[in-house]
Amino acid sequence: MNPDQMNTRLVPLLIMAALLSVLLSSCRQNGLEYDASGTFESTDVIVSAEVAGRIISFSVQEGDTLSKGQVVARIDPTGLELQREQLEASRQSLQSKTLDPEPQVAVLQGQIQTQRRQIDVLAGQMSVLQRDRERFAKLVQADAIPRKQLDDIEGQIEILTKQQVAARSQIDILQKQIDAQRATVSRQNRAILSEEAPLEKRVAQVDDQLNRTEVRNPITGTVLETYAEAGEVTAPGKPLFKIANMDTLYLRTYLTGNQLPNVALGQHVQVMVDDGQGGYRSYPGTIIWIANQSEFTPKTIMTREERANLVYAAKVRVPNDGLLKIGMYAEVDLTR
Repeated sequence: MNPDQMNTRLVPLLIMAALLSVLLSSCRQNGLEYDASGTFESTDVIVSAEVAGRIISFSVQEGDTLSKGQVVARIDPTGLELQREQLEASRQSLQSKTLDPEPQVAVLQGQIQTQRRQIDVLAGQMSVLQRDRERFAKLVQADAIPRKQLDDIEGQIEILTKQQVAARSQIDILQKQIDAQRATVSRQNRAILSEEAPLEKRVAQVDDQLNRTEVRNPITGTVLETYAEAGEVTAPGKPLFKIANMDTLYLRTYLTGNQLPNVALGQHVQVMVDDGQGGYRSYPGTIIWIANQSEFTPKTIMTREERANLVYAAKVRVPNDGLLKIGMYAEVDLTR
């Protein structure tokens, strides 16, 4: 860094140090001594819309005190409601698309019953023929009837046996067809009903968006600014209003490097505010933050005087009795 650049950077620092010196001197001449000064600020929350649509109600005015969870605005939910109804109709229509295997199964089971009755009939005929075969066998041995009659009966028994086997085989085939029919329909229904879970998730998403059409205040506090009006069209992320908890304010001040050894987080200090009548109101304060890095610092510190010009930002938490306002000036006494 050349000398001209260094001088350019040091001029604002020297001016600020001179101003701080004048302020401190002036205050001590008035009988008030303080170690630092600053302005009050708050922790602001900007509340934004989370869904798009026309604002149908917005009951927020600057200066209003709102409670946490209070509904402060409503966004037209008509489009989302129609979308939900469409999704519900699609989900219900899936049931009408599913298949019922029972009508076809009932037909096959009827055929099985027919085959079983046929087997019973064949079994009865078989019983008669077997008795006839025993009787004819005795007559053939006694040469009372020709051998051919016995052979005819045995042929009929063989035919009935084959018919019974065929009937039982047909029952097995029909039972397999029933199992196959139920398995096929089950697979088809699973494919149809697999669309139901995504539809349910989409319905849940729409329900969540419907809930967000009611804008709820996130913290208890005072409305600082409004950015919208009823009747306007908003969009996700578009600010509606800014709110802050005014019960506690934060005095942003600056400490010099020489003051830092005597300051610690959590330290109690005294904050003094002009009461408008030539005096001061005193408030208890607590240091809650000190910057890790100095400000207004030249990159290269050459002399002890330059090091004395370094300042560190700090925040003091101050309870508000209702008289403190954002941007109001105050002084800090670190020794009380």
